Amino acid sequence: MSAAGSSDEELKSGVYKGWFLEINDQWPGQAMAIKVKSDLFHGKSEYQDVSVYETETYGKMMTLDGVIQSTQRDEFSYHEMIAHLPLFSHPNPEHVCVIGGGDGGVLREIMRHDCVKSAVLCDIDGVVIEQSKVHLKHLSCGFDDPRSEVRVGDGLAFLKEKVSAFDVIIVDSSDPDGPAGSLFGEEFYKVVHKALKPGGVTCSQGECMWLHLDLIKSMMQCCRGIFSNVQYAYTTIPTYPSGQIGFLLCAKDAGTTFNEPVRAPSDLMMEALQYYSSDIHRAAFVLPNFARRKLDVNLPPLTFK
Repeated sequence: MSAAGSSDEELKSGVYKGWFLEINDQWPGQAMAIKVKSDLFHGKSEYQDVSVYETETYGKMMTLDGVIQSTQRDEFSYHEMIAHLPLFSHPNPEHVCVIGGGDGGVLREIMRHDCVKSAVLCDIDGVVIEQSKVHLKHLSCGFDDPRSEVRVGDGLAFLKEKVSAFDVIIVDSSDPDGPAGSLFGEEFYKVVHKALKPGGVTCSQGECMWLHLDLIKSMMQCCRGIFSNVQYAYTTIPTYPSGQIGFLLCAKDAGTTFNEPVRAPSDLMMEALQYYSSDIHRAAFVLPNFARRKLDVNLPPLTFK
């Protein structure tokens, strides 16, 4: 959508004088601007507005309902962390599920693990999947892996049919404002718990500590009533609100130690990874004091190698 001709008071997310502006009530009083070279796709699916741009300095960029989902320049920090934090917290993740993640970035990272025998991705919006295959090939390459299966449908309904089916469930959702709203409540996490195998772990997009600390706290309190171990980790990413995004990690087994990986990337995998490492894994759980106190997090100290 174009904001050309609008006054400053009327500006909304969209392209204005060659700049994509992300303006949203979920992060009031601030905005993100990315200079656009060209429009690659604009369309409205059954659920949301989907756009893909070629930008000046961040490469290809996808937005949903005017909110940046990924850019080619920095997507790896999010996709590597939301995938590898839970996968390297499990001793042998053979069967993995992704809820959301229609751009394919999480699936790409899952496929780097030789121990994974199958990975199913369920996203409600087929337009996101198809446009990623066309315009975001750096993300969608995992769709071609023979171990992967892609379904278009409601993630909650899909998981309700599964009992002790997955070692790891990764929830790569957009913010709780639109089609992803059902993925942030108690009902959803109870379904996830049931769908995990004994010893299973889950990792969800966990919002920004600078903007949504009360929401994060309520999500953690909810999950502590369902799972034996609940932790919050984070990564830095310049094109997400306030440059930071978190991950909510939950385990069925109280003995799971999220802040100490139980496996390490192979040398071959490390050549491909741009952000994740075993030390970054450990550091992701070291929260600033204001967040640690608010979220009631007290992890044992770590010795970095």
